Amino acid sequence: MAKRTASVSWRGGLFEGAGLIEASGSGALAELPITWAARAESSDGKTSPEELIAAAHASCFAMAFSLLLAEGGTPPEELDVQATVTFVPGTGITSSELELVGRVPGLSEEAFRAKAEQAKTNCPVSQALKGLEITLTVKSFEPAAA
Repeated sequence: MAKRTASVSWRGGLFEGAGLIEASGSGALAELPITWAARAESSDGKTSPEELIAAAHASCFAMAFSLLLAEGGTPPEELDVQATVTFVPGTGITSSELELVGRVPGLSEEAFRAKAEQAKTNCPVSQALKGLEITLTVKSFEPAAA
């Protein structure tokens, strides 16, 4: 079992206030400023919970997909994943859109797409986001030379 931590301080009301992600248990995250405007309008160099969820979803999907490919005997040469998480004020987080570019030696595009869908459904962050619309678009696939 693994537990991960992060600490945030917030000052002021929601709309005019500001916060700071001060620490993560691993030390990997530097101080990150957060504001309502960064969440619902323009980021202006600040982050939001949705941006952090997007990073978590993209990295989790890439790891899960890499595992599936390697278990099938076709480890990826490269996977590039982008996640876009949508936040609607008054409604909440509504979707996460994954976009994928990959190079996998010795794998057909059909098998690539099937395994990508499996990773989308089963990665732990997708599981945590159940109830949201989660989409996957394969932007390009290259069956790199083996």
